[in-house]
Amino acid sequence: MLQMTGAPRAVAAGLREARVSSGDTEDRGQRTTAWAGALLEGAGSMRLCWSVALLLASAGAAVEDKCERNEFQCQDGTCISYKWVCDGSAECQDSSDESQETCRSVTCKLEDFSCGGRVNRCIPQFWRCDGQVDCENGSDEQGCPPKTCSPDEFRCHDGKCIAPGFVCDADWDCLDGSDEASCPTPTCGPSSFQCNSSTCIPELWVCDSDDDCDDGSDEWPLHCGARNISATRGENPCSALEFHCRSGECIHSSWRCDGGPDCKDKSDEENCAKNTCRPDEFQCSDGTCIHGSQQCDKEYDCKDKGDELGCINVTLCQGPDKFKCHSGECITMDKVCNSVRDCRDWSDEPLQECGTNECLDDKGGCSHICNDLKIGYECLCPKGFRLAGQRRCEDIDECQDPDACSHLCVNLEGSFKCECEKGFQWDALTKACKATGTIAYLFFTNRHEVRKMTLDRREYTSLIPNLKNVVALDMEVASNRVYWSDLSQRKIYSTQIDRAPSFSYDTIIGENLQAPDGLAVDWVHSNIYWTDSILGTISVADTQGVKRKTLFKEKGSKPRAIVVDPAHGFMYWTDWGTPAKIKKGGLNGVDVYSLVTEDIQWPNGITLDLSSGRLYWVDSKLHSISSIDVNGQNRKTVLEDKKMLAHPFSLAIFEDKVFWTDIINEAIFSANRLTGSDINLMAENLLSPEDIVLFHNLSQPRGVNWCERPTLPNGGCQYLCLPAPQINPHSPKFTCACPDGMLLAEDKRNCFTDPDSVVTTRRPVHMTAVGPKRTAVPGLTTETVTTPLQALDDPASGRSVGALYIVLPIVLLTVLCFGTFLLWKNWRLKSINSIHFDNPVYQKTTEDEVHICHSQDGYTYPSRQMVSLDDDVA
Repeated sequence: MLQMTGAPRAVAAGLREARVSSGDTEDRGQRTTAWAGALLEGAGSMRLCWSVALLLASAGAAVEDKCERNEFQCQDGTCISYKWVCDGSAECQDSSDESQETCRSVTCKLEDFSCGGRVNRCIPQFWRCDGQVDCENGSDEQGCPPKTCSPDEFRCHDGKCIAPGFVCDADWDCLDGSDEASCPTPTCGPSSFQCNSSTCIPELWVCDSDDDCDDGSDEWPLHCGARNISATRGENPCSALEFHCRSGECIHSSWRCDGGPDCKDKSDEENCAKNTCRPDEFQCSDGTCIHGSQQCDKEYDCKDKGDELGCINVTLCQGPDKFKCHSGECITMDKVCNSVRDCRDWSDEPLQECGTNECLDDKGGCSHICNDLKIGYECLCPKGFRLAGQRRCEDIDECQDPDACSHLCVNLEGSFKCECEKGFQWDALTKACKATGTIAYLFFTNRHEVRKMTLDRREYTSLIPNLKNVVALDMEVASNRVYWSDLSQRKIYSTQIDRAPSFSYDTIIGENLQAPDGLAVDWVHSNIYWTDSILGTISVADTQGVKRKTLFKEKGSKPRAIVVDPAHGFMYWTDWGTPAKIKKGGLNGVDVYSLVTEDIQWPNGITLDLSSGRLYWVDSKLHSISSIDVNGQNRKTVLEDKKMLAHPFSLAIFEDKVFWTDIINEAIFSANRLTGSDINLMAENLLSPEDIVLFHNLSQPRGVNWCERPTLPNGGCQYLCLPAPQINPHSPKFTCACPDGMLLAEDKRNCFTDPDSVVTTRRPVHMTAVGPKRTAVPGLTTETVTTPLQALDDPASGRSVGALYIVLPIVLLTVLCFGTFLLWKNWRLKSINSIHFDNPVYQKTTEDEVHICHSQDGYTYPSRQMVSLDDDVA
């Protein structure tokens, strides 16, 4: 970043020359010089001259300090790293590393921009004129040319640029609304349908049982003819334990009329009976009632903790302006040592302590600061230290706080220093690590399209338009590829970013999907992972969709969002089933367990900050953003806001910012991911913003793909090679996996048919590559591939055939023996005489055969027949 003029230690040497006049050093230099002169007078030989030169060099070394070549010496003699010099934060106790004399000697590299001014600072050239002030004097944003949009863009009145397709589309895409000013009455093309509200939608969306017009006119019987729309609408997609919102969502039935709207249209809070509490009860904000004695009892009884708000315990005597008498009274501090008895026991007027300054005697034994009080004294510590005992101060390790720095933290005596990972650079003005390299983009879904936007909104375009109901989204940065799932089509698609917009996309997964709500790309091993909230499954496939497997399935689960960590072999997903939770498991489906189970109700989006190793997620019920480390420790609530987090759906992390979508606000927001402050509106007036992904070369760092080693392609696996979780240093790098219905052979690489699957299905099992017809992408098949099991060339199949020759005769012999036994038993019963009783009292009613039937409601017995003795008597 910066270079020092002259030798690497020139600045430090200059500072030493200015202060070399100190007593010991100067006397030592004079004595050495005088002694050297005496030697020269007495000897005069060349040999002695060299000896004198060596002695002078050693004397100079004595003057030199102990700092290394890559270190800077402060004026007090301490050494710090050169990269901390003139970075906007003083690390020297005397602040000499940030002095004007030191910083004026800094020379910036050719590829950097020099801020100049009182404190010269070097910043990357691409930070110049980026809309954000990085220099202390603002010189990086001065003299910038006005922002100009390209000929195929529309310039908003505030200077931002948007795609021309956003102009006059009935949505404010410019924050000032200038894209919707002076718009003519819209007219739709021949392949479009004009809603009753004048907006245009594709003709294919009409009469598909899904309201695409704001007023629902695309599904009116007037346009759909004789089609029975009401019958289609009558189907309830929610379970018996869920409430069906009019806007289409399914929520827990317990959330109905709980005081907080959870449906997008707030229909869950309509026609609710208002709770009224008795006079002796306290009413919480959600309407529930608790007994009055539970208010201010130091225990939270309301969900919103409102029963403990505003409580003041008058019996406490705390604070710097309060003094508690030994006899129990509480008086103000100004009444202490005023020669007036205010305490019954005179404890406020001790004769020896009043007027005595204990700090005058060796600081009262305090290691740092002694503060004299009216009665006694107290030891205090400077910033960065804390009391260890009564008098000694110790250094605070600020780096124990996971949010002290966004990347790296270096603990110093009395303070700490933040540093950045490779690819990031410290911004002294904003105190944040800023990414270097390519421009960062936000990609997000807006129901019928995927949009692309820079973080400063200077570029805002529609990347993939005319979709039906896009929900999940993820990227593969290295291949410049985007993946998304369509909830209406029940498919997963993909395309090249530079090929979009286009009307031809690659279908990756085209069958056996119900609700693919979450999607994540393993960019190292070229796999995709997705959730299905209806099937309750987590599945994996290669990025071409040819090989596929279900990794996790649990009854009652509703997995939603998913994120992967290819470097460590783990995946994390949210589950808003009952109970709600966040789960963690290996990318090969092993070691699955719940990571978060408490204080969580409706977890939606989840993301992973690779630099800090922390998970972030949003809870739509608690209206919050929370974070936790990947081991389930150090949990923190970043932000709680019922307005800005009315119904958060997804989130993304970049630098020190967190971005999230909100489907009730129909907007995208950002905030500081460490403090939750600095909330900004990124985009609004959206249709249904759901998933959001950040696209930058640093968001997907390169890793080692152990499945593709030159000596062992695909890890030697016959089917899928999946990364294994790195639980400890001895963990395997990968494991092989087989498709559903097949098992791993003894060699743990090949696959064979699951015997239980064959007995149950009683038909040949085929392995089908689920990717339907695809075009335009090299390497993808152009038709659905059906591969019989024999095509797998399983070496275990030969052993299975040999085993049949042994097992089959044994089974036939067993059946023959069992049949012979039945014949013998029947003959024996016929040859034995028996006595029959006609008395109905002794008649065995249990001789009738009892059948236990299996029905949809479980196991049931047949209806009993009543036996009447009167009939026998008659």
